Amino acid sequence: MPYLEQLFTLQGKVALVTGATRGLGLAMTDALLRAGASVVLNGSNRERLAETTQRFANEGLPVCEYACDLADTAQVARLAEFVLSEHPRIDVLVNNAGVTCTHDLLDYPDDAWQKTFQINLDAPFRLAKQLAPRMKEHGGGSIINITSINAEQGFPNNPAYAAAKGALKQLTKSMAFDLGPFGIRVNNLGPGYFHTDMATLSYSDPERREARARSTLLGRWGDPKDLAGPIIFLASDASRYMTGQDLYIDGGWLAKGL
Repeated sequence: MPYLEQLFTLQGKVALVTGATRGLGLAMTDALLRAGASVVLNGSNRERLAETTQRFANEGLPVCEYACDLADTAQVARLAEFVLSEHPRIDVLVNNAGVTCTHDLLDYPDDAWQKTFQINLDAPFRLAKQLAPRMKEHGGGSIINITSINAEQGFPNNPAYAAAKGALKQLTKSMAFDLGPFGIRVNNLGPGYFHTDMATLSYSDPERREARARSTLLGRWGDPKDLAGPIIFLASDASRYMTGQDLYIDGGWLAKGL
């Protein structure tokens, strides 16, 4: 195999992607599969998960599925147990699943705060904790936490999301320190504004859609396919000397001044 192909290939690798049935998760799952990985798809909507899995299977791509609610600690543990029981190895963990609950700060609902942290922060920690020992057994792996430009900047009426993504960013650095001696790399992939279901409210408003586009240096929203290259880079040997880092795919949002 030519050197560059060998550098980016995921042949023989096994990956778990949470929130894999739509938006960014679906695009990243597609990229990992086409780079050669076998992928365990996770989602909470059983019907959509089954349909997504079947679609990939019909193309001859190696997939399996496990539906669960990542806000439930017991279900998160069972997801990890499923991965470990069904596969002799786990090489890539993509903690992509997330929720956002916008509401005025002064009466922000307690249940929204708790759910946001359970899915966006607690589940990634628990999955990494349970799957890292198997990665250690096989000499390494790559954990990729999907953060956000909200981990760097304040946005209105969304305190839980910003706080959880900021905490996930720092959790990544802590895990990179602890898991580095085992050859396990841990990095953040931080999207800007992408045209997905999560951003439908902003995208459907012409003024807000244009304002978000103007906030980037490239003058446009992200397309989920824009994450194909970055996810393959972080999952493969192409990033083998990279850990504890933040890779922002935001069209230049964070770099833009006036």
